[in-house]
Amino acid sequence: MNATIPAPVLAGAADPAALKPWLEHYPSKIPPTIDEAKVGTLVDMFHAGVAQYGDRYAAESFGTRVTYADLARAVDAVASWLQAQGLQKGDRVAIMLPNVMAYPAILFGILIAGGTVVNVNPLYTAREFAHQTKDAGARFLFVLENFAATVQETLSELQLERVVLVTPGDLLGPKGLIVNFVSRHIKKAVPSFDLPKATPFKRVLAEGRARPAAPVTITPDDIAFLQYTGGTTGIAKGAVLLHRNVAANVLQCEAWMRPFFGERNDHVMVAALPLYHIFGLTVCGLLMMRIGGCQLLIANPRDISGFVKTLKSRPITLMSGVNTLYNALANAPGIEQVDFSQLVFAVSGGMATQAAVAKKWKEVTGQPIVEGYGLSETSPVVCANRLDIEEFTGTIGYPIPSTQISIRSSEGVPVAQGERGELCVKGPQVMAGYWKRPDETAKVMTSDGFFRTGDVAVLQADGQVRIVDRMKDMILVSGFNVYPNEVEDILSQHPGVMEAAVIGLPDEHSGEIVAAYVVRKDPSLTAEALRQFARDNLTAYKVPRRVEFRETLPKSNVGKVLRRVLKDDVTGAG
Repeated sequence: MNATIPAPVLAGAADPAALKPWLEHYPSKIPPTIDEAKVGTLVDMFHAGVAQYGDRYAAESFGTRVTYADLARAVDAVASWLQAQGLQKGDRVAIMLPNVMAYPAILFGILIAGGTVVNVNPLYTAREFAHQTKDAGARFLFVLENFAATVQETLSELQLERVVLVTPGDLLGPKGLIVNFVSRHIKKAVPSFDLPKATPFKRVLAEGRARPAAPVTITPDDIAFLQYTGGTTGIAKGAVLLHRNVAANVLQCEAWMRPFFGERNDHVMVAALPLYHIFGLTVCGLLMMRIGGCQLLIANPRDISGFVKTLKSRPITLMSGVNTLYNALANAPGIEQVDFSQLVFAVSGGMATQAAVAKKWKEVTGQPIVEGYGLSETSPVVCANRLDIEEFTGTIGYPIPSTQISIRSSEGVPVAQGERGELCVKGPQVMAGYWKRPDETAKVMTSDGFFRTGDVAVLQADGQVRIVDRMKDMILVSGFNVYPNEVEDILSQHPGVMEAAVIGLPDEHSGEIVAAYVVRKDPSLTAEALRQFARDNLTAYKVPRRVEFRETLPKSNVGKVLRRVLKDDVTGAG
C-alpha cells in the first residue's frame, strides 16, 4: 500500500459541458472529476494518513492533543479487541458518542477490523435508539456513560452481545480523571444506570494492546456505514454507504478545497458538528485524516459559553457548522475576543443558511459563510460554494467534481435552466440503497441512476444551484406556492428576531395558511410589527397569517429546526 497521499487525479475527459454547464464556471484550479478508478477504502486512507502525518496532531479534546501515531495505536487496540470478541467482516457495530477523544479511535478500529459502523445519536430516546439498533442488527455498542441509562432501558429487547462504556476522559491521559470528575460530580451529567456486564473502554484498550489486530481484506464495495437519516419525513432509514462512496466524497471535497486552503501543516478544524452526523463525519473527521489536519473536538456545542472559551484557547483555520450554530456563536458574549485571523473558511451545511446570520457572522469574524449542500444518502457533499467568495451568496454553489445533477419536474422530466424542480444527483458518493428497504430505495432512485433528494432547486445561469425548499414542506396558499425558507429568511432579518420557523396549517378558505413560530431577541417585538415587516418584504399570500412567539423551537441533534415536529405539536398530530 502506498503510504503517501497523492493529489486528486483527473479521470480522462470530463463530461460534455452541455450536460454539466456549471463546469464553464468552475474555478480554474478545480478538476472536473476525480479518478474514480483509484478510489480505495477508508482503511487505506487511514493507514496512508498515519504513515504520512504520524507526528502531527490528529485531534484535541478538553485541551489534550493526540498525534496520528498515538491514534493509530488506540485504533489497532480497538480492532484487536473486537476481533477477539468474535467480530466477523460485515458485522455492525454501533457508536453512541458525542465528539470525545475516543470517537476517532473507535470509528477506525471498527473499520480496520472489517466491521460496519452504525452511528447513533446519543440524544435519542430509548425508543429511537432501540429502533435503529435492532434495524441495523448491531452486535456491539460503544456508548458514553452519560447516555448509558438510555441503553439500560431497552437492553433486554436488543441482541447486543457486548456493550462498551466510554468516558469523556478516555485517551486524555491524567487529565481524563479531572474531566470525568467534572462530568460526573460537578455537572452531574451522568444519570444513574446499571449495566453490570458492560466493558470499560480502558479494558478494551488494555486487552487489545496485548496482540496486534489481524489483517482483514476490505474492498471499496464493502459497507463502511449504515448512516441513518434523521427521520424528519418518517421512520429513520439506514443509508448504505460503501467504502468507495465515502472515500470518493472525501476525495471530491479535497479536490474542491485543497487549492484554496493550501498545503500548510497546522490546519485546525473546529469539529462542533457531531461526528455521528454525516456532515461532521466526512468534512471534519475523514477529510482531516486525508490532509493531516487536527480536529478540535467540541463535545457539547450547545454549551455556547464553553464553546467560546475553547475557541479563545488556540488559533483555528477551518470551521464547519449549521445556521443555528453560527447564529448562536455570532451573538454569544465574548465572541469578539476570539482570534479569527487564521480562519481560512467557515463552511455551512445541513440546513439553509439565512442571510441575516451570514451577515452577522461576517461582521464578527471577517469571513463569509461558505454554504454547501449534501445528504446522508450522498456521503454527504453534493454542492459547495467557492472558498474564496467575499460575501455570502445564498446559493449552495456548484456541483463538486464527478457529480452530475438534474433538476426535474414532478413527472421526472428535466426542466429548463432557471426553472424550479426536484434536485436529483448522480455520482460516486451516492449510496448503494437503504438497508433492507428495497421498496424505499426504489422510491428515491430513478431509472437512469439519479438519487431524488426531495429538495426544490434552481440551476442559475452562472452555474450555481439555489435550494428553494423541501418539496414536502412547500405551502400551498390558494394555489400559490410558498416556500418556508424564503419566509424564514425574511423574518430572521428583523432585528428583534433570534430565529423563526414557518409551516403551513390547514385553512378552509385558502387550503393552507402561513404560520410563523418565532424566538425573540427583543422581548418587546409584537406579532403585528413582525407581520408588517413581512408585508414590506413579501407578496401578500406569503405573509404569515399567524405569528406565535416561543422560547425554543424543536431541533435535530445538529440544530436543524424540525418543521414536521413543530407542525405535529401545533396540530396535535404524531
